[in-house]
Amino acid sequence: MTPSFIRRTRCRASWTPIACAVVTVLALPVAAQTASPPSIIITGNPLGRDSLAQPVSSLAGDGLLLRRAGTLGETLDSLPGTSGSGFGPNSSRPVIRGLDGDRVRMLDNGGASIDASNLSFDHAVAQDPLVTERIELLRGPAALLYGGNATAGVVNSLDNRIPRSPQTGVTGRAEVRLGGAAAERSAAAVVDGGQGRWAWHADAFGRRTADLRTPDFVPVEGEGTASRVRNSAARGEGGAVGAGWTSPDGHLGLALDHYRNDYGVTVEPDVLIRMRRQRLSLDGEVRRLDGPFDQVSVSASHTRYRHQEVEGTGEVGTTFSSRGQDLRLQARHRALGPVRGVVGLQLERMSFSALGEEAFVPDTRTRSHAVFVLEEAEFGPLLLQAGARSEQVRVDSDGDGPGAEARFGAARERRFSPVSASLGVTWRLAERWALGLTVGRTERAPAYYELYAQGVHVATAAYEQGDADLGLERSRHLGATLEWRATSASVKVSLFTTRFSRFISLAATSEVFDTDEGESVPVYRFEGVRARLQGFELEGRWRVVDRPWRVELTAQADAVRGTDLDRQEPLPRLAPRRVQLGVELAAGPWALGLGVRHAARQASVPAIDTATPAHTRWNAWATWRLPRAGADTTAFLRLDNLTDRLAYNAAAVATIRGLAPQGGRAATAGVRVQW
Repeated sequence: MTPSFIRRTRCRASWTPIACAVVTVLALPVAAQTASPPSIIITGNPLGRDSLAQPVSSLAGDGLLLRRAGTLGETLDSLPGTSGSGFGPNSSRPVIRGLDGDRVRMLDNGGASIDASNLSFDHAVAQDPLVTERIELLRGPAALLYGGNATAGVVNSLDNRIPRSPQTGVTGRAEVRLGGAAAERSAAAVVDGGQGRWAWHADAFGRRTADLRTPDFVPVEGEGTASRVRNSAARGEGGAVGAGWTSPDGHLGLALDHYRNDYGVTVEPDVLIRMRRQRLSLDGEVRRLDGPFDQVSVSASHTRYRHQEVEGTGEVGTTFSSRGQDLRLQARHRALGPVRGVVGLQLERMSFSALGEEAFVPDTRTRSHAVFVLEEAEFGPLLLQAGARSEQVRVDSDGDGPGAEARFGAARERRFSPVSASLGVTWRLAERWALGLTVGRTERAPAYYELYAQGVHVATAAYEQGDADLGLERSRHLGATLEWRATSASVKVSLFTTRFSRFISLAATSEVFDTDEGESVPVYRFEGVRARLQGFELEGRWRVVDRPWRVELTAQADAVRGTDLDRQEPLPRLAPRRVQLGVELAAGPWALGLGVRHAARQASVPAIDTATPAHTRWNAWATWRLPRAGADTTAFLRLDNLTDRLAYNAAAVATIRGLAPQGGRAATAGVRVQW
């Protein structure tokens, strides 16, 4: 019997041809080939073993070069099961399997990326993909290694700011790109060097964009039509230096980075956000040890973050700032028969403060410490994995300060003890077939804003009320992944379902709040409800010709459905059903690609929201590689939205969706030089 959520996502008339094309591509016969091993994702398994128990994706090399955008959400939007929150072109946080905010764990080289992007949709992630070497994405709960904030998954941005392997001489990369719907002008340079055991790193980058150009649309505010997203220009820059000791048996190093980003807030036409972040990182590892543990690694960081919301008059309306530290210690024990595993300790602290007229959250402090264990055992074609994590979390509110307006109440402290566990199995069914199954239970402590928010939130155009008596968010999850892989083709399909006995939702009430400016806004309250999310992800690739041109066909589809079981209505901001087809050609120094992506109409929305129309966008790209002695030069051209189709992001909050459609027809060109 076909699962219910698959039955509900069958093609509608508006996208039957594309869906049928997916089936055609995946049903094409392939020649018997020796299976090629999949790449290992560093973030997913510290034991260095490939596992299908959790679907993973990664972007690096030319794949990252062609998808690189101004935000992580937009960069990852084309991957299965992933979309972006899309609060204009400057604030797009990854959304994984319909979950966003504090349920998506953002990592910087495996450590906490501390900013305020989980607090509000208009707060950008304090990372720029320009100098990132690799992005790894884990879809599905990863709470064992990274905590309850990874209920939806993990996004880990990796670079070489702390050298991890010996290097002699100097290598580097420089990249320049121009164009796009936002008239981007950006450049980045990365230099690595070393002499024997000592290595160093330096990088710098800068990005400038104008207001995003779009097809003609009618904004939800104002009269007439528009062809640009108002107040969406940005200017960002940053850099880092790092150095360390390296050897075949380990490394130890430090890095210091700085990032600044000044960008407009589309929902407020005269407001500019000035973001600043400084981060000091330490990373070390020792291998080939004697004793019960043969490998020990440690990472730590200290982050200072601040962003100011500047009014059109030049006055600072609100300042958000945070300081955070994290420490992660992980040790791999020696094999006990067929059993291998790691144990770990993780400590995190964050102090958050908000000062100004839009400070709807009091000063808070969040502290957590956790222990975790992950074990695996291989028995012939079976790889078994099991793990558990126990956390202690404390979230304190300072309440109303001396002489302040009574809003947040008295100081308060909440303590939580989340426990998560998971069991997974990867079964190599045959030479080319593999099946992965996972089942688990995850608990997440409420975030500070879910507990203590009390005020008007301009980004959501609502008065948000926290609930200081909220309990743990609890979920159970079940997932399955089936993969067929050969040298010339591969197909992977993943099914998942997550059921929350308590899902912390920002729900509408019947109340209205009157602001000092005489406006009335609806009141929304954080509360725990029963909820369910379920869906699928499918991706396939087939090399149809090898000579003289290498020709590959690609296909991808995904869908997620979420339901508030208490109200029997859909969860908000879910990406629609999506299908993507592509063809890639390569010969000699040339590579070309053409793709089409269709998003169905999203009519499964709460009563307070409106449906998002369907859209189809065509894209093309080309690269030309010129290897020269001592350097490798790649020129690229990317053409987006060839038919200039108007498209809206269903995963964006309703207050911004009608103000900020996706970009219109545009060309982006650039050059990357590696030496």
